[in-house]
Amino acid sequence: MEIFESLAPLLRTFWFVAIPTSLIFLVQTIVTFMGADATDGFSANFDGDLSGADDSFQLFSFRNLVNFLLGLSWSGISFFNLISNPIYLILFSLLVGVLFVYVFFLIMQQVQKLAEDNSFQYTDTLHKTAEVYLTIPANKNGKGKVIVSAKGAFHELEAITENDSIPSGSMVKVVGVEGSNLLIVELI
Repeated sequence: MEIFESLAPLLRTFWFVAIPTSLIFLVQTIVTFMGADATDGFSANFDGDLSGADDSFQLFSFRNLVNFLLGLSWSGISFFNLISNPIYLILFSLLVGVLFVYVFFLIMQQVQKLAEDNSFQYTDTLHKTAEVYLTIPANKNGKGKVIVSAKGAFHELEAITENDSIPSGSMVKVVGVEGSNLLIVELI
């Protein structure tokens, strides 16, 4: 502990913040990669509403506190000899801490964009082309079937037409959805 006692008080403070914060960050990282990171385990009693931000991002969370303290302490240690004025060093370190939280927010936003909803909805087929699989009778007098691609998968769906009969093998365009599971198509 003689090493810490010989340091300037401000530098010693940065080190006393950096060491436990880095250990906590290391544990959080390991737990995250193991897949056991469901939540911080701490919840704030106030709302950090970031209008337009995703609901799953909470401004005041334990993880963001750790990110802020990491940026603050390590920038203070790194720039201690370069920035001689303690007030400027503290302000710079605070700015880097806020920057760490902001960068974490941006990263989490990009990661959440990777989550994709691939559940099929009939409205996903609107204005798509399809191939008639079973002949579609004229003027909504019966149902035929079409094969249409939506969200990277082919679907065989029932279809009707408001015009003349459409034979198998014809190409059609989906112009509407009737009810919850019936396509309205027209010949291309």
